[in-house]
Amino acid sequence: MLIMKYLLEQPCWQMRLQDTFALPYMQKLEAFLQGEHDAGKIIYPKSEHVFQALNTTAFNQVKVVILGQDPYHGEGQAHGLCFSVPPDIRMPPSLKNIYKELHQDLGVTMPNHGCLQAWAERGVLLLNSVLTVEQGKAASHQNKGWEQFTDKIIALINDEKEHVVFILWGAYAQKKGAFIDASKHLVIHGLHPSPLSAHRGFFGQHYFSQTNIYLEQHGLTTIDWTLPEQEEVCKQLELGGGSLYDIR
Repeated sequence: MLIMKYLLEQPCWQMRLQDTFALPYMQKLEAFLQGEHDAGKIIYPKSEHVFQALNTTAFNQVKVVILGQDPYHGEGQAHGLCFSVPPDIRMPPSLKNIYKELHQDLGVTMPNHGCLQAWAERGVLLLNSVLTVEQGKAASHQNKGWEQFTDKIIALINDEKEHVVFILWGAYAQKKGAFIDASKHLVIHGLHPSPLSAHRGFFGQHYFSQTNIYLEQHGLTTIDWTLPEQEEVCKQLELGGGSLYDIR
């Protein structure tokens, strides 16, 4: 496992978070991850993708924050963006429900893959609360320090920016975002899109149109929520089209 601070490549995030890596809780977290690696455990995502969300969406570009909980723990799924999987990986059920709501809300054609890289490149920070997980063991890296680190990220956005849309799906995300200043940001609450809760009120809440209306009202460009087709995404990645991860 490389030293974590060197995995964070985005300069505007480096500047704001460089001192954080020296704090005791981050040093303890890194020691834990190194120990897991040395013990031969498989950790997702790959180390170079741990900060994919921050490396793709620069601080100055953040318009929307979608909060997740943990990375997917199945082989090949996690690539550092919450709710997202590489384009050649089977689409998770929660993401299917997000796409259904997007289609109902804005009429966007249902994508044929689960890669949300395009959203991240357009200013949507797709941030999990915990950034690593052991293979096959959901929530295995909770309470190791990641939550404090991602709280810091949210606090920086909350304090230094204005008119950001925070989309908080489920009780976990809503608790984590409870300190966000709703007087200068839009905070949208909803049920989690998982099959267990989606039909109890997730659908029909117009998260995406609400976001764009708010951004437009404050003189900001709206988010293009459409996604390229799977073949186009795979081709871009094969050609090295600016992507920070591989899809093997």
